[in-house]
Amino acid sequence: MIYVVSDLHGYPLERFKKLLALANFGKDDFLFILGDVIDRNGDGGVRMLIWLMMQDNAQLILGNHEIMLLSCDFLFDEITNETVNTLDPEKIDALRDYLICGGDVTIKNLQKLPKSTRRDILDYLMDCPLYETVSAGKRDFLLVHAGLKDFDPNKKMSDYSAHDLIWTRPGFNDFYFDDIITVFGHTPTVFYGGKYLGKTIRTRTWINIDVGAGGGEEPVLLRLDDLKEFQLEKNCDE
Repeated sequence: MIYVVSDLHGYPLERFKKLLALANFGKDDFLFILGDVIDRNGDGGVRMLIWLMMQDNAQLILGNHEIMLLSCDFLFDEITNETVNTLDPEKIDALRDYLICGGDVTIKNLQKLPKSTRRDILDYLMDCPLYETVSAGKRDFLLVHAGLKDFDPNKKMSDYSAHDLIWTRPGFNDFYFDDIITVFGHTPTVFYGGKYLGKTIRTRTWINIDVGAGGGEEPVLLRLDDLKEFQLEKNCDE
């Protein structure tokens, strides 16, 4: 079975493991996380990243928050007053943008780790893809963080830039492939209307699974084989 989830934004690792258990996720199953594991809440997703690095049956697809962290790769080294003073304007701008988007909690928890572990995390993130294609339940899926900007069925995936894949915000009038279901996050579904708070949105050609975990909602784990959703109750003990 293949499962997908997105935009965990520091969601507690132990609680996430309970969500996997609810879906009977096992060693023969595979998990894709569609970006934005990090930032905003809890430990900033650092424990989740370390856990992911040790899983043979899980893959992180890069989101805009991981890309922003990678643009601040100097954070994976020791940060001192001296090193901060040597940052060029481009790096300072990248750090400012990252902090504005909730990266401070991730930075603080990264700095608690040994330098070798931070470098392992950097190497892991640098190897993560921007999208994946999979088949499950006699359907084909494109898994990507945010959707496809300026979609054209004749465009190759290689024709889309990283920005096209991690920053776009599809509307209900945006349609993608007829024979492939595109699954993404990035835009909390409540942005489409209050009735979608904590819920996924499905159209004829795409599914948005960012139900707002970054804002306190429980994430949805979607099983692609039968499109069944799993979600913990809010009062479920951690």
